[in-house]
Amino acid sequence: MTPGLGEIVLSGLLAGYGVAIPVGAIGALIAALAARTSWKVGAAAALGVATADGLYAVAAVLGGAALAGLIAPVSGPLRWIAAAVLLALAAKTALASGGSGTRPFEGRMSRPVGAYFALLGLTLLNPATIVYFGAMVLGRRFSSAAVSEEIVWVAAAFAASASWQLLIAGGGTLLGRVLTGPRGRRWTALTSSAVIAVLAVLLVVRR
Repeated sequence: MTPGLGEIVLSGLLAGYGVAIPVGAIGALIAALAARTSWKVGAAAALGVATADGLYAVAAVLGGAALAGLIAPVSGPLRWIAAAVLLALAAKTALASGGSGTRPFEGRMSRPVGAYFALLGLTLLNPATIVYFGAMVLGRRFSSAAVSEEIVWVAAAFAASASWQLLIAGGGTLLGRVLTGPRGRRWTALTSSAVIAVLAVLLVVRR
């Protein structure tokens, strides 16, 4: 018995939320960006993450098992690269909190387009995402109209990821508005940098 449209949408939503909800360094970075810059920057970063999840979902339905096998040999180096970039951002944020007036996310990441592509690239460095989506696809049965069903599934997964990441950005924006004074901004910068650093280390410690 083939699944109906509602079941396909629900499956895609659950898959998207499943990969997006677990707390990680990327989520902490989105919140920090939104808190220290603006809602537009945080939202752009959130959509960059959702785009990467969507691309991996597409790759999974096109051949997740085969792609996962190709990516597996380089998954270790990719994790180390992602951890190094996140640690550098955490250090920059902490140093900028010292009251020198320097914004920790100045430059490309302080603008929506820069934040979008920066988070897109960072999220694409996590090969575990395609393994996750590949497993979800292998566990599903599509009918003869597989192409249309797969499009709906991918769209639902993207929508779930985007909604969750935008929620994180919104929370970061509200936090930034509450803690607008110098002491509050310093506290948020140090806290976010510490969280990002710890989660970056966990990227290479956890297997």
